[in-house]
Amino acid sequence: MKNYTKIFLGIAAGLMPLCLFAQTSCSGTGNPEPGKDGNKYVPYEDRTGNESIVYFTRNLSPEGLIAAYEQVCANISGKVGVKLHTGEQNGPNIIPSSWVRQLINKDLPDATIVETNTYYQGDRYTTEQHLKTLEVNGWTFCPVDIMDAEDTVTLPVYGGKWFTKMSVGSHLPDYSSLVVLTHFKGHAQGGFGGSNKNIGIGCADGRIGKAWIHTVPGQGQWSIAEEEFMERMTESTKSVIDHFGRNITYVNVMRNMSVSCDCEGVAAAPVVTPNVGILSSTDILALDQACVDLVYAMTEEEHHDLVERIESRHGLRQLSYMKELGMGNDRYVLIDLDNGGKRITVEEAVKDLVPFVREEE
Repeated sequence: MKNYTKIFLGIAAGLMPLCLFAQTSCSGTGNPEPGKDGNKYVPYEDRTGNESIVYFTRNLSPEGLIAAYEQVCANISGKVGVKLHTGEQNGPNIIPSSWVRQLINKDLPDATIVETNTYYQGDRYTTEQHLKTLEVNGWTFCPVDIMDAEDTVTLPVYGGKWFTKMSVGSHLPDYSSLVVLTHFKGHAQGGFGGSNKNIGIGCADGRIGKAWIHTVPGQGQWSIAEEEFMERMTESTKSVIDHFGRNITYVNVMRNMSVSCDCEGVAAAPVVTPNVGILSSTDILALDQACVDLVYAMTEEEHHDLVERIESRHGLRQLSYMKELGMGNDRYVLIDLDNGGKRITVEEAVKDLVPFVREEE
């Protein structure tokens, strides 16, 4: 098969010295204080506001992915980027590349997968390493754009308290629409990784933007944590979704949900949480909230590890801060695509889950 991966050989690996002094140029005004209660789950009946629509299928397959995407694709047009986590080499839990290939072939034949280099040293730290990893993991069936391979650009952050702008890969403004295709799972810093994490960390460039989110200058690389980290990451996400306006949509795949992010590759903690299905929405908050609600609706045995990871990292602040910033609704109608589009509860969606068994590749 022809390899379409774009080779963008740039200066990304040389940007690290900028991240320390550049931080002051992006900061908001005053002395912000992080919010609280990122370790406290808010039940649905205690939430207020409008309801968005979230679609749900139990069909974990290319066909299920296509069905979920086709519910929310009305405003996707022009030059389309597909933002997903392509994973470390041989990562066992990423969305299968064969699923994404079938989605792109059917519905997005001219789309480009978009990624950025990592802030940590690993298989995707430099552009050259990243290109090799893309080949190893099978992302060779369509163009792949490492958006920060050449340079960075800043997007404004409206209404934020930590940032007035965010540094992202310089190729991001080349796209007119963005499909955010996310493997929902745990995360070492964020508690959980949904669409918010996929954009907020995944579109920030590997040397400047990610440093602004993760690091207090002069302290450790991962010195920003808990509520402040959630808020910084969410403001980064807001810069991207504000940029695309209506031309952005979201799909979350609840499969192989380790408490570890796909950044940890083959070192990820074993999966113990049952697979659930695929969800989609044009509302990022409603979608990530629905995925979290599905986790909490599981039995104690099923969700113990993932809930512990979410609450111990204060990851629920992602959701409350998205709501504060006006990024969406935390109330929603859950539509069952497997049963004629009827409205269901999260309890019905996770009824009779099967214990996790790793699929044969």
